[in-house]
Amino acid sequence: MAASSSRVGPLFALVPFLKPYAGRWALAFLALVTSAGATLALPMAFRYLIDRGFATGDRTHIDRYFIALFIVSLILAGATALRFYWVSWLGERVTADLRRAVYDHIMRMSPQFFEITQTGEVLSRLTTDTTLIQTVVGTSLSLGLRNALLTIGGIAMLVMTSAALSAYIIAVLIIVVAPIVFFGRRVRRLSRASQDKVANASALAGETLNAMPTVQSYTQEQYEAKRFGAAVETAFETALTRIRARAGLTAVVIVFVFAAIVYVLWLGAQAVLAGQMTAGQLSQFILYAVFTAGAVGALAEVWGDLQRAAGATDRLMQLLAAESPVTEPEVTLPMPSTGDGIRFDNVSFAYPSRAAIPALSGFSFDVRPGEHVALVGPSGAGKTTLFQLLLRFYDPQSGSILINGVSTRQMSFGVLRNAIGVVLQDSVIFSGSVLDNIRYGMPEATLAQVQHAADMAAAAGFIEQLPEGYDTFLGERGVRLSGGQRQRIAIARAILRNPPILLLDEATSALDAASERLVQTALDNAAQNRTTIVIAHRLATVQRADRIVVLDHGRIVAQGKHAELLQSSRLYAQLAALQFGNPLDAVPHVNA
Repeated sequence: MAASSSRVGPLFALVPFLKPYAGRWALAFLALVTSAGATLALPMAFRYLIDRGFATGDRTHIDRYFIALFIVSLILAGATALRFYWVSWLGERVTADLRRAVYDHIMRMSPQFFEITQTGEVLSRLTTDTTLIQTVVGTSLSLGLRNALLTIGGIAMLVMTSAALSAYIIAVLIIVVAPIVFFGRRVRRLSRASQDKVANASALAGETLNAMPTVQSYTQEQYEAKRFGAAVETAFETALTRIRARAGLTAVVIVFVFAAIVYVLWLGAQAVLAGQMTAGQLSQFILYAVFTAGAVGALAEVWGDLQRAAGATDRLMQLLAAESPVTEPEVTLPMPSTGDGIRFDNVSFAYPSRAAIPALSGFSFDVRPGEHVALVGPSGAGKTTLFQLLLRFYDPQSGSILINGVSTRQMSFGVLRNAIGVVLQDSVIFSGSVLDNIRYGMPEATLAQVQHAADMAAAAGFIEQLPEGYDTFLGERGVRLSGGQRQRIAIARAILRNPPILLLDEATSALDAASERLVQTALDNAAQNRTTIVIAHRLATVQRADRIVVLDHGRIVAQGKHAELLQSSRLYAQLAALQFGNPLDAVPHVNA
């Protein structure tokens, strides 16, 4: 059992995906058995045709056996067609279910998962690996079972035809098993390595294609092409080693099997000449020997496919077994509609990929309901981390985050995130229409609601000038729009959702001066009667905030109004001086 598991054990992980279709598997197996039985019946028909037809010269017998041969061929054709249909259907269906299960699971993983896993690798597993499994479930598994039945049935019929001659063939078949096992293990190891190399090449290509403007602006096209070429060549060399192993396995099996057949047939010819066998019996034995040899050779090919699919299944099951460190609570609590707002209570957090560098240390911070708070500070101060924790993309190592008195760990993801509207610094636009993008967070929104949100985000003007207005296709990642236009569509998306909490991460960073004023006014209007937290490096956009909080190295170093902070916070004064051109020595009474 251990040896078997080491070879094809991962394939048993597919059983949960096969169970829902047990009825169709039964139909496929029935068609499989029927086609194998019809195949095994053909040599017997030929035997009687020779011994009772040609040998006796009786035309009636000859006609009868030819008719029987035709009927057997009809049964074989019908059963084979049904087997092909049902098995192909099952291969497509199981593969689709597996892809959906893996993708659904990945969708529930926290961003921490993608700190150590490349998206290109995930895409490779969703495509290349599932295609290998589709080949096994939809083709190889059926062929394997069919040829296994033919091998077993063929050996049984060989023994019935001539036990003496069969003993030679069976002995050779036992010898053939050894190279199958030896080469099969090597094929599986090489298959896994080959799939890993393909995944690495896909990850590299995905990363480069998503950064084409940067690649071209630095004239690194040739360098990136060489990198990808090297990755492809590495994958090719690894695949070539696997192909050599499979080719060697096939050659060894064919040589052993057919050498045995030639020898045994020579012995059979001697038996016919000696009168120990009839010509029909020898013909039947030859056909069964050919069927059995072909079945064994096909099994060797199928075994190679199983090795590759086992490696692919192992990789996919690793994805399905991966657990997100941020999980839904077993018992959820609703978010109260009223309360004391947002509270960060003694929160400490470090990103798992850089655990030695704390992003927040003993952080405590309150935001009152309806308050408009601005977060400022140098890069790496912890501003974006607050948003990541509030949305539960990560959980802090210590401390808690509460909204209206309820911990975010006690809320379902849906309840928590539906109450928050987000506009990130790097706005995300999907390859759909303007309408699809704006109502991404509220699919049931009417066109009038979308237009109103676009108007508030100062986006209605340029949208109406697009070729098809709100139905204009924006291309992958919104390549047909400018940076400012993409940002305004993202702002409209957040406004349309109408959440009680707004998180704005540099929401106006990509806008020109005229659009910034329009959008800032719109955001000020949208922030009415809701809690708003804004991350900003451009201090001109947050001077009217109810409170400005200055962060540095994961701690609050000052908070207050703009004018107050110029007097009380050296760091804020430095930031202001850099942006407004005020020299530090013109700012009196700067303390900390």
